[in-house]
Amino acid sequence: MNHMHWIAFVVGAVLSWGSYGVLLHRGQVLLGNPLRALLCVGLAYFLIGVLVPVAGLLSQDGLRGFNVSGSTAATIAGGLGALGAVCIIWAFRSGGLPLYVMPLVFGGAPLVNVLLSMWLHPPATALHPLLFVGFALASVGAGLVLYYKPA
Repeated sequence: MNHMHWIAFVVGAVLSWGSYGVLLHRGQVLLGNPLRALLCVGLAYFLIGVLVPVAGLLSQDGLRGFNVSGSTAATIAGGLGALGAVCIIWAFRSGGLPLYVMPLVFGGAPLVNVLLSMWLHPPATALHPLLFVGFALASVGAGLVLYYKPA
């Protein structure tokens, strides 16, 4: 069962990101300004995303060995994550509620992920037709969540 430890981290990401929008919206409302909420998000990213890996890398003597291509890809990924946070904050600021915004984000993100993954790592075999059924079901699923949301 050791080879399945990654599932615990998936559960952690689901719980973290599933709570993210609701708490971000609450913070934005309580702070009265979306830029204050974004600043708090940035502080959290700094504390968790900078200090933790620096401490871990220092303990492993791993602060050397960065390369340009890996650093560029990881920095772009971080920028996209931060840009996603900005887009969510502005969606809330424009009147969207977590009940609508987050299902659309989390329903659409897997579709983008699969398409980008296939572009960067072209499949070795022809696409299975059920992939397109999955795309449709993901879209329909997000729609059903929105349609039947609690009042």
